[in-house]
Amino acid sequence: LIHYCSLCGNLSKLYRSGSAAATGTTTTSATLPATSALALCDARGYHEVVGDIVCPSQVRGVDHIRDPRLNKGLAFTLEERQTLGIHGLQPARFKTQEEQLQLCKIAVNRYTEPLNKYLYLSDLYDRNERLFFRFLSENIEDLMPIVYTPTVGLACQRFGLIYRRPHGLFVTFNDRGHIFDVMKNWPEPNVRAIVVTDGERILGLGDLGACGMGIPVGKLALYTALAGIKPHQCLPIVVDVGTNNIDLLEDPLYVGLRQKRVVGREYDDFIDEFMQAVVKRYGQNTLIQFEDFGNHNAFRFLDKYRDTYCTFNDDIQGTAAVAVAGLYASKRITNKSFKDYTFLFAGAGEAAIGIADLVVKGMMAEGVSKEEAYSKIFMVDIDGLLTKSRKVGNLEGHKINYAKDIEPMSDLEQIVATIKPSVLIGASACAGLFTPKILRTMADNNERPIVFALSNPTSKAECTAEEAYHNTDARVIFSSGSPFPPVTVGDKTYYPGQGNNAYIFPGVGLGVICTGTHHIPDDMFLIAAQELANFVEPSDIERGSLYPPLSSIRDVSMNIAIGVTKCAYDNGLASTYPEPQDKRKWLEDQLYNFNYESSMPVTWAWPRMPYIKTRELVPTKLYGKK
Repeated sequence: LIHYCSLCGNLSKLYRSGSAAATGTTTTSATLPATSALALCDARGYHEVVGDIVCPSQVRGVDHIRDPRLNKGLAFTLEERQTLGIHGLQPARFKTQEEQLQLCKIAVNRYTEPLNKYLYLSDLYDRNERLFFRFLSENIEDLMPIVYTPTVGLACQRFGLIYRRPHGLFVTFNDRGHIFDVMKNWPEPNVRAIVVTDGERILGLGDLGACGMGIPVGKLALYTALAGIKPHQCLPIVVDVGTNNIDLLEDPLYVGLRQKRVVGREYDDFIDEFMQAVVKRYGQNTLIQFEDFGNHNAFRFLDKYRDTYCTFNDDIQGTAAVAVAGLYASKRITNKSFKDYTFLFAGAGEAAIGIADLVVKGMMAEGVSKEEAYSKIFMVDIDGLLTKSRKVGNLEGHKINYAKDIEPMSDLEQIVATIKPSVLIGASACAGLFTPKILRTMADNNERPIVFALSNPTSKAECTAEEAYHNTDARVIFSSGSPFPPVTVGDKTYYPGQGNNAYIFPGVGLGVICTGTHHIPDDMFLIAAQELANFVEPSDIERGSLYPPLSSIRDVSMNIAIGVTKCAYDNGLASTYPEPQDKRKWLEDQLYNFNYESSMPVTWAWPRMPYIKTRELVPTKLYGKK
């Protein structure tokens, strides 16, 4: 942090010395042009402080209004306004933070379009950071669909139109060889969590290039609102390597590199340099969360970096944990274990493979062998059922584990009728894939069929909650990736739960950051799934949800963080020592404070100095002429 006055003074000196060098004359402050001096003094940054410790001598009074981290709006007290020199810059009204929260609720509810609500919240974040995060954390059920899916998808599609000011870092392919220099431009020195995307597969919307910045921004907002991770420790990043979306390339409002995507060795070397730059800038234990990379890159990078960096892929591991948590909760309804289920996945991308891999791990925890666990999971991609003998499609990477030695089939209705799955999971981004016939077949073959339509946003879901309930005589155990309204069948109303990754990644992130974990094993995500499932009450299941209310998500995140913390220390992955005995209190002591703090410098009294008689002061005689 550079003191404002020192900045102006140093720039003035540079100006004078430069002028003197050019003209051969001596320039004093009196000869500095007024317009130049004004320009120097008006040069101000967006944040006047970094971190969460404010140095009072380096922050002026007006900074408390300009900086969203310091601003409290009309909540400044009279004493604060007068002492800080901002009295008269605001109306005479004094408000509490609670009154401001009421006004925020009124303001956001005035808008009918979700994108306008998103823009209001973005503006609030730019003005008053603490108010924004408290408003979000206390109204998460209403605001989650705004700051994240499904509205964030629309925000990404309109990003070139709604972009106002930077909330993250854009690292382009043109910066190769200088990524560390770009990283140094971010003013925060203590970043602990990074969410990064290359924008190739934003939700179910496809390649949005640099417009995918809305995803890391939204994810990290939830890190703070749901787990209490301090905002200055979070950094959203887009690695911009171009886009293959022709509509974006021809769009005059597109804000990214106007070129086709870089692929192959150049792309891999670029990501390698990025990972190295993160570690050089912020340290080996910096959490790097990969988000919405293309399927062909997501698994490669996870396998490549998971043992050398502190990293995970939320689309693979986060989605897996929240889905498996729903499956754990379903066991209370079916009274069956995982080994009694037959699973069919519609989709074989990163989400489906991630869920299947964690299901295998869950079955192995129940005593099932890995081979038997794989045999109970069937998977369908765009070319049909994964079989060893099919002539079309490919079985690259993790798909081969789920390929069966049976006759190929391509029609999903035929596959469901033949395999008779007890669990049908959609991760295909293909709207309407689960037809009424498929749902009725599931109901015919199972007393309580389990159907998860996990694709985002809502427009890409394999079926709606209404379709699932009406075509199974309301016997379905249903979950979705995006929110659906309640469904009434007969005299009962069901409130389907949303399998949102936000149940998982904030708690995992909090535990990893606080312990300084080196690497993140899959065991942590299985622990997270179990902790989430343990939070589901019988009343939640009765109303049709496999997940607790979103209003309890902060408590869920804390329990997950405690489980992750125990895992980190038990497996020697933590680097923060000594190991805390009371892990809950230790974690709570590191959380972000959503409430306003005093803007006054801390003062304290000194004791009266004791009286001590001093000797007579005799002036020292200096050498020189008499």
